Amino acid sequence: DAYVLLAAAARDPAAARRLYEAGVQAGERALGPETFARHAGHFWALLETRPYMRARQGLAEALWRQGERAAAVAHLTALLALNPHDNQGNRYALVNWLLVLGDDAAVGRLLAAFPDEWSAWWAYSTALRRFRGLGAGPAADAALRRALRLNPHVPGYLLAPERLPRQRPPFYAIGSEDEAVLYAADALEAWRATPGALAWCEAVWARAAARTSRAVGRRPRG
Repeated sequence: DAYVLLAAAARDPAAARRLYEAGVQAGERALGPETFARHAGHFWALLETRPYMRARQGLAEALWRQGERAAAVAHLTALLALNPHDNQGNRYALVNWLLVLGDDAAVGRLLAAFPDEWSAWWAYSTALRRFRGLGAGPAADAALRRALRLNPHVPGYLLAPERLPRQRPPFYAIGSEDEAVLYAADALEAWRATPGALAWCEAVWARAAARTSRAVGRRPRG
């Protein structure tokens, strides 16, 4: 954890990466190979593993920012194997990273591993994956409409990223504007990397808004 704190305070990205790497190595030495062999699958349940997992998560994020993207994905994938319940929330970064890299098969496996997840990350990633595989049409449109019901604020930030605040919200509630800010900041690269995805999102969003407006207009008064 000392390495993690030093890395978080480092102004130089290369120095931060080295500190995270040192934290991972220190964790591996302290835990020993037997701990990895015996407790893989429920690693987070052991308090002594958590500093190692925090360091490895930080290393993955540092590698991604520095363009070593396959290595970053490998670290988060390994952390999910150690802790399939994902107490750290690594799945949220990983699903976007896999979409950016175009590994739709891995995206599908990750989405299926958390069938009860209903965050913006899962709903909009499901929609984007369907669009990538099927194009605009009933299946992709239905997935995006579901995502819009779960959090209607997301398209406003994906389509106008200049609205994103400089400082990320420290907390969020499901369906809130803060969740939309966090998701859009994380996922914008994946949407931009998919030809036609943002235009499709805008069209489905506009149709949904028009239907809502018509439904409101038909409500009886009094």
